[in-house]
Amino acid sequence: MADKLRVGVVFGGRSAEHEVSLVSAASVMNALDKAKYEVVPIGITSDGRWLSSPGALKLLKDGRNLNSEPEKIILPDPSRKGLVEIEAPSHDHRLDVIFPVLHGTFGEDGTVQGLFELAGIPYIGAGVLGSAAGMDKIVTKQLCEQARIPVAPYIWFFFDEFGSDSKRIVSSIERKLRYPCFVKPANLGSSVGISKVHRREELRPAIQLAAEYDRKILLEKSIEEAREIEVGVLGNENPIASVPGEILSSNEFYDYDAKYVDGKSTAVIPARLPNPVAKKLMDFAVRGFKAIDCAGMARVDFLVRKGNNAIFFNEINTIPGFTSISMYPKLWEASGIPYSRLLDRLIELALDRFRSKQSLKTTFKPKADWYRRE
Repeated sequence: MADKLRVGVVFGGRSAEHEVSLVSAASVMNALDKAKYEVVPIGITSDGRWLSSPGALKLLKDGRNLNSEPEKIILPDPSRKGLVEIEAPSHDHRLDVIFPVLHGTFGEDGTVQGLFELAGIPYIGAGVLGSAAGMDKIVTKQLCEQARIPVAPYIWFFFDEFGSDSKRIVSSIERKLRYPCFVKPANLGSSVGISKVHRREELRPAIQLAAEYDRKILLEKSIEEAREIEVGVLGNENPIASVPGEILSSNEFYDYDAKYVDGKSTAVIPARLPNPVAKKLMDFAVRGFKAIDCAGMARVDFLVRKGNNAIFFNEINTIPGFTSISMYPKLWEASGIPYSRLLDRLIELALDRFRSKQSLKTTFKPKADWYRRE
């Protein structure tokens, strides 16, 4: 056991994507090579309590007897480097690396990554900046525009603005985007809170739904007759792209039910695309990954218009799904990297990035102790 890396798999969380995270975590923990790793399950309840035990995943799935488990936390203290039991703070549970399988707010948005940075524990995936930028669909689009990656026409506003100036905003939507268009909360995933609006009567309810999840509202022009194409990215400073894959949604768009519930959506990997189009998608995926300062992994989603193969960046997922039907591991399997090897590579990338950051200076010695005089 001493030679094994202790991998903390963090799942659940205070997010509308809590349930998706539980399914992803189960797949990850089952696939991690037990000869190499000691898996430490770390569940976060929907109200933010941290639990760690072999049965943590089952407890969160059942939603019962949560108080039977001792609560553990990660302290922002690099000398501890692991979980600390609240009732027995002298009893540390060391972690060598953390795999955050958290989707959405308080997990994919840079908040928990900041905690891992303060705690001095290596972790898989993007850092604070990349996570926060990738989570905010508006910021991501702005960064991609600067990187000359095409995006669909969009506008955004704060929900409070809509309450005080709805007439102007509706006029702007209808002038710049027209119908149909998509209404989205800026910070969320798994298509939660997203609506496709076909006429003015549907607009206000869609905005109100999105506002239940975020104060920032994004509206995008619907790219009709578009194919949904996804590309996996893997690496740190020199990332590589997987072959593109296509989602054939069971619904009008790839919403929550089409992704996880009805089981009718299918994937075509590799996507049937002309070779120049596939290469351009892979290039845009890597450029988008770098534009937001991502690391480790990401799944980049595009829309490709049928007929002329025009490409539009849609969004980037810095912690993509890892369920048995998730695209990210399937894309890499089709690209020659099977699931278990993909997990190995992600752990290697996390440790490499941690070592690189550890070599940087975090102190500076002034020429004089001027601060002592103040």
